[in-house]
Amino acid sequence: MFQADPPTPPDPTAPPRARSAVALETKFQAPAPVASQVLRERLCDAICNSAGQLVLVRAPAGFGKTTAMVQARERLEREGVATVWLTLDRADNDASRFLSGLDEAVTRMGLESPERSGRDAVQSLAQADIPFALFLDEFETVHEAAVLGLVREIAEHLPRRGRLVVGSRSLPPLGLARLRVRGQLTEIDADRLRFTLADATTFFDQRRAQVLSADQLFRLHQKTEGWIAALWLASMALNRDVDAADFVERFSGSNRAVADYLAEEVLARQPPPVRQFLLRTSLLRQLDASVCAALNPRLDCATLLEQLDAEHLFLTPVAGEQRTWRYHSLFADYLRAQLERERPDEVARLHLAASGWYESQGRPVPAIDHAIEGGDFPHAMGLLETHAEAFLEQGRMRLLWRWFTTLAAAPLREHPRLQMSAVWAACFTRGPWEAMDMLERSGANTSDDAYLRAHAASLRPLLLAMQDQNEEALAVGRVSLQRLPSGNHFADSTLLNAMAHITSVAGEPREAQHLLDAARREHSGDSTFNRMYTESTEGLLDLQQGRLRQATARFRLAVDATHAVNYHHTHGNAWAGVLYTSVVYEANQIAQADHLLNVYLPLARDVGLPDHMILSHAMRARIAFINGDVDAASLALAELEYLGHQRKLPRVVAAAKLERARLLLLQGHSAAAHDELVRANDPTLWAREQQLRMLAHDIEYMALARFRWDIAFGDAAACLPTLEAHIQTTASAARQRRLLTLRLLRALALQRTGDTPAAVVQVGSALQFASQEGFMRLVLDEGPALGALVQRYQALHDSGQVRDPLMSDYLQRLLQAFGPLPSEAEAVGDLPGGALEPLTRKEMRVLQLLVEGYSNSAMAEKLYVSDSTVRTHLRNINMKLGAHSRTQAVAIARRLGLLA
Repeated sequence: MFQADPPTPPDPTAPPRARSAVALETKFQAPAPVASQVLRERLCDAICNSAGQLVLVRAPAGFGKTTAMVQARERLEREGVATVWLTLDRADNDASRFLSGLDEAVTRMGLESPERSGRDAVQSLAQADIPFALFLDEFETVHEAAVLGLVREIAEHLPRRGRLVVGSRSLPPLGLARLRVRGQLTEIDADRLRFTLADATTFFDQRRAQVLSADQLFRLHQKTEGWIAALWLASMALNRDVDAADFVERFSGSNRAVADYLAEEVLARQPPPVRQFLLRTSLLRQLDASVCAALNPRLDCATLLEQLDAEHLFLTPVAGEQRTWRYHSLFADYLRAQLERERPDEVARLHLAASGWYESQGRPVPAIDHAIEGGDFPHAMGLLETHAEAFLEQGRMRLLWRWFTTLAAAPLREHPRLQMSAVWAACFTRGPWEAMDMLERSGANTSDDAYLRAHAASLRPLLLAMQDQNEEALAVGRVSLQRLPSGNHFADSTLLNAMAHITSVAGEPREAQHLLDAARREHSGDSTFNRMYTESTEGLLDLQQGRLRQATARFRLAVDATHAVNYHHTHGNAWAGVLYTSVVYEANQIAQADHLLNVYLPLARDVGLPDHMILSHAMRARIAFINGDVDAASLALAELEYLGHQRKLPRVVAAAKLERARLLLLQGHSAAAHDELVRANDPTLWAREQQLRMLAHDIEYMALARFRWDIAFGDAAACLPTLEAHIQTTASAARQRRLLTLRLLRALALQRTGDTPAAVVQVGSALQFASQEGFMRLVLDEGPALGALVQRYQALHDSGQVRDPLMSDYLQRLLQAFGPLPSEAEAVGDLPGGALEPLTRKEMRVLQLLVEGYSNSAMAEKLYVSDSTVRTHLRNINMKLGAHSRTQAVAIARRLGLLA
């Protein structure tokens, strides 16, 4: 079996990135198999030969989940299956950290390297052509929606020879019901993990514990109910000079009570130095000789660790030659509780000692963690005051918010500068309303402290803009600009960036560009947060002016600004992440856009940025519709509408209705689409939209939606003059992306009026610009009616004397993405002669789902039938209606009045 070289011991003086690489390496170290382990053949069979590709090994602590997974992994490796082990922890709730580990896992399994292929780890797993097994242990530590969404995506798209094995103490929200129905899930719970009596007998024989009679072992097995941790602890106690019969007789309780009782039996028999060492070091996440010595200065910690490791007592190695361990969580919990009971006065001192050691090693994060956990808020405040500004510059808002939520409000009020950091953290994790409330209560606006005034001046316009009050933000921000420079680089840079964004929304792109240039000079590349902000805002300016390629490059830089460069651009924050996802979607990279939304949509929803919420939910709905899942599309828009009502954002509510109307229009439901437009029509809201350049409404706004409906179902000729006037206004404002959409609608309107030659010329002119910048979804999302015009233009282009190869390639990609389009030969003519054989109830249901845009697989899932059954229904429908395609079948059914 191949085994990588052992990792080099960490250098405490190494830079943070080097230390993080070592930390990442430890996550791939599966617990080493112990010679005395009981072989779990049945469990290995269940994992290795499972019918389901997702294997969930779920049970409380101490049931042998990890051991069973390790043994299964060894068997798979012997069979030539590529495997990798990844132990998760709380830090993996950061999607960027989780994806870093996933990238490394893909490479270690020998799958196609993301760096070489351009695919990300999730896609590489889905497209792997070799057998593999990915083991994720301690999954119960993961709760972040973005990370759960990624794992759910992996589980749902595993290839035939791929397997995902998840070990967890709790039931993870991974859409298990759906996988269970599909037969893709194998579940191994506590009942299957429990030791049988035969397993318990083998275990005690291997441990060479004090010999128990058959009756005593039977009674002990009954009392423990096969719980492996309890049996293991019992074997440790029986190794001492205890009366076996009396021990078994007194043994009682279950789960934690048993653990407490047995751990006390074992702990009480340890030599005083060992007992002291165990209690004091239980506060540490990881153990090595240096940090342990900081808590036990009079003990030979290196020797003690080696001794405990040799005895397999309490410790689990986290890295091979690194001589670093961790306590089994069951014992760590007990030891900490015992320390609190026996030596409550020592807890704070020990935490402070750990904090001081980490501080001396230049590791402020664990230093602050230990200070807070020890209740030493003054020390935590001191460390935060030293490092908070650096964390702000790095964009580590979630980390800051985690700390601030654990600190008491009263001490925080005594540190007004830290209050400003707390407001920044709340702004990008809890949303602008909570942050604004904190800012108002802080009194920073009228403070005598120039530092506080600078931050308040920067925060106020930003928060107003995030609350969708752009006009007020503009006025307040211009007053703040007059006070620059304040001497605080972070506050000044953020103010300049915020005002650049605000002025761009106000329709003043030149002023926005001037402010962005000033922001760049102010932060000079030192602030990764402001670098992200600058590139995002400039990318928005590019996007409005139709420079899609340049906008894509800027959004990519923005996403990667606050982290090490990642080839898949999934490590950024919601602000830049949603923008980058939008251009990935525009390039018709549907799978990648869907993957990015799993990361960024939950973050955008939590922060509450109106435009980002609208964009992310609309993309989610469109991707679901493209994939034939109309129910999922409706759910995404229903959630968006609910969020708008909940947060009192009328624009978000209207946007959800507008997008719902667009999907109904594509399904041919004219009355329902019209009703949604009426419900979305808030004159005050849309009049304001005409005065501003709001990101989510650059090409989705009321007037344009009405043009769409009139062209599809109303009087296309009557709307043409108004459409022409709108095109002129948009052209003079240099809103090239909006202009492109309006020109495509003009082509559709001309086609509806019967002027097909003019429509083809118009669509060709629009596509010339679209092809240069790579616009795809902007064209495709207008539906098959526009696809028919593109098809005509392609025929005209390819028959010309001078052909543009780039345009030919673009047209080919467009038409391939449109899918089957009705040809002229398929136009609905006379209905089939003779009596029409009636459609069955099931065929009528299939026909209705076909109209609503469902794919074959989605129809199969909705009707609880196989794909082949759906295809049979479709063949019968075509035969009965005399149709030659799905499109023609729908058209004939409408003429016959079979569809509403």
